[in-house]
Amino acid sequence: MAADSPHHHAAYRATASALLRRPKLWLSSTLLSGVLALLLSLLYMGGIVNPNRDLHDLPVAIVNADTGKPLAGQQENLGTQITRTVTSDTSSDKAAWRQLTRAQAQDELASGKIYGALVIPAGFTSSVSALTTADATARPTMTVLTNPGMGSLGSSLASKIATTAAQQASHSIGKQLTAATGTGTNSTTNLLLTDPVQIATQVGHPIGEKTGLGLNAFYYTLLLVLAGFMGANLINLGVDTALGYADSEIGPWHTRRPTVPISRTQTLLLKMAMTAGITAVTVSLVMLGTVGILNMDASHLPLLWIFSYCAALAVGLGVQAITAAFGGIGQLVSMFVFFVLAVPSSGATIPLHAVPAFYRFLSAFEPMRQLSEGLRALLFFDARADAGLARAWTMIAIGTALALLFGFAMTLYYDRKGLKRLTPQPA
Repeated sequence: MAADSPHHHAAYRATASALLRRPKLWLSSTLLSGVLALLLSLLYMGGIVNPNRDLHDLPVAIVNADTGKPLAGQQENLGTQITRTVTSDTSSDKAAWRQLTRAQAQDELASGKIYGALVIPAGFTSSVSALTTADATARPTMTVLTNPGMGSLGSSLASKIATTAAQQASHSIGKQLTAATGTGTNSTTNLLLTDPVQIATQVGHPIGEKTGLGLNAFYYTLLLVLAGFMGANLINLGVDTALGYADSEIGPWHTRRPTVPISRTQTLLLKMAMTAGITAVTVSLVMLGTVGILNMDASHLPLLWIFSYCAALAVGLGVQAITAAFGGIGQLVSMFVFFVLAVPSSGATIPLHAVPAFYRFLSAFEPMRQLSEGLRALLFFDARADAGLARAWTMIAIGTALALLFGFAMTLYYDRKGLKRLTPQPA
């Protein structure tokens, strides 16, 4: 009949040009894409636009090892004067100065608790006093210690703060010496007295050459989160396709398997069990690529594998729980939880002391901060628990527990309400 003829169907076949003229077709996609683009721009760039403006209370140590006698007419030696001036300065809150011994400072550099240190050496006052003699030729030295394991930017910010403090101290000492000696000294001495202190920069806690200038911890964290996120989404799609709850399209070929009658809870259990098994493979391949092939500097390899597995698994279970609760939009929700909000609040590229307060709030629970601190401890700080590893393990355990509780609570609720995904359609 005419109604069944190809020509009749062709008359009603939609075309792209016709559909493009429908405003409703544009509305939702345009609105969602625009909102997402704006949110991504604000969230990603908002945390890095002006680190110097947002910098507050960066932990930096000052070490006063000066045991020299005070200069004539003074009650304290120069080391004590400088320490008091630096730590009592209220004109800026960029640094949180901590008075430590050299051994304490070295320990805190090695545990990632401080980003750098300013060291006033023993005999500093005596060296400055010698500048007023006729044969003065050498400038006394203060040393700035850096901590590259805390990231290149964090270490650089601490170095700048410590160097500025040392320069200000040098100028202050220069004014004192010039006033005390007058103009009777030779030109060489006068030049030394103008800026008497030399500033040397040293690495306080060295890390290896193949550490990405301290950024390996962040990029390795990103790899683990990506492995957990992508693995969970692939498992989710693969299981739904195999059970007949999603179509399979490869190029022009389209198939739909018979729907297997299974509850939401059992489906989530299946997906999480597969996530636990497949994550072991993906994490092993991540280590093979980074440590085995690229020869990334890494120690404590068995512990690194266990930590990597648990971290990626926690992410994967979280993605499965979110997808089970929110359905198709769950992938977008997961992207915000594990990437959009997590990257700028990780503290791995820009210290948390140099980001707006909103990101510091997010860092208390967003996963990348927890994982990057644990990996930083494993890769740069000899797997010390107080370098962030203990906190990382705690947050991995909490994250895993929350994923299991949330995921199964939602699926059990849906099952009890009779909210089936699809009516089973046998072959």
